[in-house]
Amino acid sequence: MKNITTLLVPAVIAGLTLLSCGEPEAPVAAAPVVAHRSNIPPLAPDNIVSIALGSADHTTLVAALQAADYVTSVAASGPLTVFAPVNAAFDALPAGTVEGLLKPEAVDDLRNILQYHVTTSALETSTFKDGMIIAMANGAKVTMGVKDGKYTINGANIVASVKASNGILHIIDAVLLPPTK
Repeated sequence: MKNITTLLVPAVIAGLTLLSCGEPEAPVAAAPVVAHRSNIPPLAPDNIVSIALGSADHTTLVAALQAADYVTSVAASGPLTVFAPVNAAFDALPAGTVEGLLKPEAVDDLRNILQYHVTTSALETSTFKDGMIIAMANGAKVTMGVKDGKYTINGANIVASVKASNGILHIIDAVLLPPTK
């Protein structure tokens, strides 16, 4: 099994078919953190990272992947399931949190958070059951919720899903914070 110390990167590209989770709510304003393409290698157009790069709602996630040096691993062959918070989810964190996590001295904490958004198989919403426990790339577990056709992960809503060549992206409305050890 490949070493998957990666994180989530996802996004919705206009024109991609959304899965059964439904349409994302309203477009979200971009976060103050802007992803720079300088350290991103050429990518297949339909992998998880490429999809995230094409989404104005995932610039903070892409910046976090770059800061953690996870772009290549998340663009790998997979399969991966990435639960990708939108920019507004990062904006909802306490002031200064994102900026602090993007500093080189916080890379271990950032990687742990990113890994808590990824699992090493492609899981579609149709496989989720209410109360289902899933192990994430950082070794911690999350709990899925299913009620009235809506899906959640640790209480965060899955607002859309996008198939990628190396897995699936579930777009979520909150940042998942791993349990403290």
